[in-house]
Amino acid sequence: MKKLVFALCLLISSVSCKSQNETVISSSKIEIPQDNPKLVIGIVVDQMRYDYLTRFYNKFGDGGFKRILNNGFNCKNNHYNYIPTYTGPGHASVFTGTTPKYHGIIANDWFDKEIKEYVYCAGDDTMNPVGTESSAGQMSPHRMKTTSFADENRMFTQLKGKTIGIAIKDRGAILPAGHTANAAYWFQGKDEGRWITSSYYRNDLPNWVTEFNASDVAESYLKPWNTLYDINTYTESGSDLNIFEGGFKGKETANFPYDLKALSTDNGGFDILKATAYGNSLTTDFAIAAINGEELGQDLFTDVLTLSYSSTDYVGHNFGVNSKEVEDTYIRLDLDLERLMNELDAKVGEGEYALFLTADHGAVEVPAYLKSLRIPSGNVDNKTTKARFNTFMQETYGASDLVENVSNNQIFLNREKIASLDLDLADVQQKIVNELINYPNVDKVYSATTMSTTSFTQGIEELLQNGYSQKRSGDILIVNDPAYISYGLTGSTHGSGLNYDTHVPLLFYGKGIKHGASFKRTEIIDIAPTMSALLGISFPNGSTGIPLEMVLE
Repeated sequence: MKKLVFALCLLISSVSCKSQNETVISSSKIEIPQDNPKLVIGIVVDQMRYDYLTRFYNKFGDGGFKRILNNGFNCKNNHYNYIPTYTGPGHASVFTGTTPKYHGIIANDWFDKEIKEYVYCAGDDTMNPVGTESSAGQMSPHRMKTTSFADENRMFTQLKGKTIGIAIKDRGAILPAGHTANAAYWFQGKDEGRWITSSYYRNDLPNWVTEFNASDVAESYLKPWNTLYDINTYTESGSDLNIFEGGFKGKETANFPYDLKALSTDNGGFDILKATAYGNSLTTDFAIAAINGEELGQDLFTDVLTLSYSSTDYVGHNFGVNSKEVEDTYIRLDLDLERLMNELDAKVGEGEYALFLTADHGAVEVPAYLKSLRIPSGNVDNKTTKARFNTFMQETYGASDLVENVSNNQIFLNREKIASLDLDLADVQQKIVNELINYPNVDKVYSATTMSTTSFTQGIEELLQNGYSQKRSGDILIVNDPAYISYGLTGSTHGSGLNYDTHVPLLFYGKGIKHGASFKRTEIIDIAPTMSALLGISFPNGSTGIPLEMVLE
C-alpha cells in the first residue's frame, strides 16, 4: 500500500513539475504588446501667445492646428509659473518638468558669479563644431542641471529609443533633447545655410544631413515673401504700414512684400530666413528628413523628436504681436504642421504617435501701440536709471565698484568688496531695494536674501522665486510696471510674469490622449511628467510638475 501511495506521489509530482516547466517555457515565448506610442513629438512654437490659436482660427485649414484642437486635448489656461519668460529657460522647463530654480537655466545668457563673465545657456567651448567651422557649433546641454523626459526615455529603453532635437536656434534644439540625445541640429545662416551640430553628440554629420545641406532647400526660400492670401483678408491684425514695426535693412518700410534674395546681403545672408515664415518651412523640411533619415518610430522602442519653431520669435521681435507678418507666419505654420502630421501618418502610422504643442513664452504688444490706445505702457529709461543708481551707490558707500553686473533685471553685487569694507550683505541688498522701488516704472524689487528666506505661494513673488537659482541668480531682482519694457521702440519682446508672457498654448494629440478641453489651470512644468506618465517611465529627476490625468486615456 505504501509503495502504491509513493508511486502516486511521484506521478503527481512529475506531472506538476512538467506543468510548471511548460508554463515557464510558454511564458518565455510571449511577446509583450507595445502600447506606447512609437514616436513622441514635442513641439515648441517660440513666442506663441495663447490667443493666436483663437485669433487666427478662421484662417487655419483642417489639417494643422485645427486637427490637433479638434481631435486632441486643449489646456486653455496654461501658464509659465516663473520669471523670466525667455527662450532658454522655457525650453528647459517644458522638457525637464521644473523651473530655473532647479534646472539652472536662469536666462539665455547670464553673468557667472564664479568666473565673472557672461555665459550662454548652451555654450560649451570644450566642444568642436560639426558641419561648420564656426564657433556656432560649440554647444552642449552641460549647464542644464536636470534630466529631460527624453533622457528618461533613453535610459528606460536602454538607449534603444532615439532622441533627436531640431530647431533653427541652437538652444531650442539642445535643451529639449537633454543630455543623452543621439543628436541635436540647428541652423547656421550667414553665407552657409547649413544644419549643424556639435561634437557633444557626434564627430560628423550623418549622410541624410549632408544630403539635405547639399540640396538647394535653404536657397529656395530666398525668394519674395508676400502674404499667402489676399492681404485685405488679414483682418485679425493691424494695418500693414505703421510705426510700430522694425523691418529689414535695405527696405525703407516694414510692409509686404519682401524680396528676401535682394535683402539678404544687408541682413546676414541666410540669416534673413530666420525672421520670416519660411524659416518654419525650412525647419519642417529638415524635421521630415530626420524622421526618414533616422527611421524614427520604426521599431518597438519609443523615439522622441523635439521640434522648436524659432522663426515665430524672430518675426514677433521684429514686427510685433499685431502685425500682418505675424498673422501670415502663423497661417503658413499651420500648413507646415499639416505637412508634418501627414508625414507622420505615412511613416509612423496614424494613431501610432503622440505629440504636444506649446510655447516657450508669449509676448507683449508693442508699448507704443498700447500707448496709442491709452493703455499704460512704455520703454524703460535705462540710461537715466543707471546714472541715478550710480550716484546713490557713491553717496551711500563711497565706492563705485560694489556692483559687478546688471542684466536680466538683476543686479549682481561684488560680495568680496562688500566683505572687505566690513559691510553686511543683507543690509546692502535691502538699502538697494529701498532705493530702486522709488524709481519710475519699477513695480517691485526683492533681494536674494528675501528669495532665500521667505516662501511665497502666489503672485509675482512666487514666480520670481521659482526662477531664482541661489547659486546663479543675482542679489537684486527688479520687476517693471506692466507693459514697460527694456527694448527698442518697435517690435515685441517678453520676459515678464504677466499673462501676455505666461499664457501659452498647451495641446496634446495622438495615441493615449483624450479628446477634450479644460479651463483648469495647468503649468508648463506639468508637460514632462505627463509625457513620462504616458510612456510609463521615470519622471525627470528634478521634475516638480504633476501629470495631467485629464488628458490621458
